[in-house]
Amino acid sequence: MIRTRFTELFGVEHPIAQGGMQWVGTAELVAAVANAGALGFLTALTQPTPEALAAEIVRTRGMTDKPFGVNLTILPSITPPPYAEYRQAIIESGVKIVETAGYKPQEHVDAFKAHGVKVIHKCTAVRHALSAERMGVDAISIDGFECAGHPGEDDIPGLVLIPAAADKVKVPMLASGGFGDGRGLVAALALGADGINMGTRFCATQEAPIHDGIKQAIVANDERATELLFRSYRNTARVAKNQVAMEAVRIEREGQPFEAIAHLVKGARGREGLISGDAEHGVWTAGMVQGLIHDVPTVKQLIDRLVADAEAIINDRLASMIASH
Repeated sequence: MIRTRFTELFGVEHPIAQGGMQWVGTAELVAAVANAGALGFLTALTQPTPEALAAEIVRTRGMTDKPFGVNLTILPSITPPPYAEYRQAIIESGVKIVETAGYKPQEHVDAFKAHGVKVIHKCTAVRHALSAERMGVDAISIDGFECAGHPGEDDIPGLVLIPAAADKVKVPMLASGGFGDGRGLVAALALGADGINMGTRFCATQEAPIHDGIKQAIVANDERATELLFRSYRNTARVAKNQVAMEAVRIEREGQPFEAIAHLVKGARGREGLISGDAEHGVWTAGMVQGLIHDVPTVKQLIDRLVADAEAIINDRLASMIASH
């Protein structure tokens, strides 16, 4: 059993979180993560309305009696979703843990804290982590350059970002980006984190609500199989490398505006691929950790194996290296 400030604060068995993932963070996956002793997050904006989110929270509760949370990501958008209404649905549903991500979460943090909700804020830079800490968040998830989704624009990998954050951040901290096995968990703890946050690794589990064709693509892909989109628009996104992503990057590098690639990268097209299992259909999010993913276990098998491997590394491999005098 690995106890950390994270497991103590959030009342979970293992120092592992399944972060919010668009289209993937649904009741089936989140309940499986909770039942396996880790902390799962429903993705609020995967649900089309705040009412649908409230219903999904009820559905999750029907499948687990353990703690779980909801992710609320605040991103710049042409027509922003009704964030305040989603926030209210979370509060009224009695969920006590929220993962926030994105821009200036102060009003959300204040509202959640006023209702006794613990907030983990996910960020990609030490300065943003310190800013969130000043806002009163309970924990930080620090997201390195290896991560799927939005790695920010600083390009600092976890090996430097995690200890740099640990030097300054006082609240408990999860390490995110590039984690998929027991070795990663031990490394994160050694670097000063209190646990890990995994996204892509949880996509390649039996309970993840995506087509097996995509899961098999993750298994087949190696650590080089990602592309960075939207660099020139200062909104970098790491996605799985396929023909669509490569074409979008090619057009972007010609100096074309976002409108020139919009038809290639739109979310609806990516979602169709997740449902149909066609890994070449659209753009879908995946991290460099694909190179460490070799199977599609159940969530429980994954978490049990990860924790057992981590304990063995600490108790056997590392302990045996300490010379006794």
